[in-house]
Amino acid sequence: MRMKAVAISLPGPSDVLTLVERPRPSCGSGQVLIRVAAAGLNRADIIQREGRYPAPAHVAPDIPGLEVAGTVAECGAGVTRWKTDDAVCALLAGGGYAEFVAVDAGHCLPVPAGWSLTEAAGLPEAAFTVWHNVFQRGRLQPGENLLVHGGSSGIGMTAIQLGAAIGARVWATAGTEEKCRACVGAGAGRGINYHTEDFEAVLKADGMDVILDMIGGDYVPRNLRLLRPEGRLVFINSIQGQRAEFGPLDVMARRLTITGSTLRARDATFKTALASEVERHVWPLIAAGKLRPTVFATFPLNQAAEAHRLMESSRHIGKIVLQIESDPR
Repeated sequence: MRMKAVAISLPGPSDVLTLVERPRPSCGSGQVLIRVAAAGLNRADIIQREGRYPAPAHVAPDIPGLEVAGTVAECGAGVTRWKTDDAVCALLAGGGYAEFVAVDAGHCLPVPAGWSLTEAAGLPEAAFTVWHNVFQRGRLQPGENLLVHGGSSGIGMTAIQLGAAIGARVWATAGTEEKCRACVGAGAGRGINYHTEDFEAVLKADGMDVILDMIGGDYVPRNLRLLRPEGRLVFINSIQGQRAEFGPLDVMARRLTITGSTLRARDATFKTALASEVERHVWPLIAAGKLRPTVFATFPLNQAAEAHRLMESSRHIGKIVLQIESDPR
């Protein structure tokens, strides 16, 4: 059987994304085959398209997409939790820009009650990333101060909402006044426009316990100066560059922690355990209305290039989603 997918014809700009036909993936032991309704976009998709983020060996090398929502089309041997037609969202290592994708059953979670499949497609990557980095690695606690850089991104909006939900005080940086207002609407006490304000000067008197940074570059020493004793700086990207200067003695004197992670290359066992943690801690917050969908725009599968151009423009607030089939929810 065949399916439609969007593939990277060769490394380059958004126009290299091409609608193709491919064999429908088979469903292995311990996997489910998802009939994809929608796929969330992520910056990693753009980096992969540019040839700078190769897919792991076990997934389609040229079909991007790290998160989807849809319905279970088939269950492999040994799968007991899911059954045909269950509505699920899933974290993938790749292959999401397609009508079907096979994924480990343990990397799937139920679509939250009241969420459409389109909304749920933008949930896994952000929820998994934020829970692991802000809460597991960053150890954010109620009453602590959290700074989220890139606050209007899908991950940023999720971090703001979850931080506020557990009782932390949250600040965020963003590039326009509209984006700063969106961050405040999500639960930040203040949004700081990095084009017109120096976030270090604004926040110096408060000090931060945890900083979630996707910028890198010259943000690094400024972040470290903002951290309180025992503070944690957590990296999930380095958009501005991978080199930075800071004083190790200052890190030692204030007992700071510098950490970070990527999810895509982690093994299946780790992702299954993380999925369980996310469902146990984040899904109740969703049910309580503490985490809301933040879909900015949707595009049909054959307009994936236009969706990438929107993401590269940074005009969006929240998630961009590819609509692969009509969403009945």
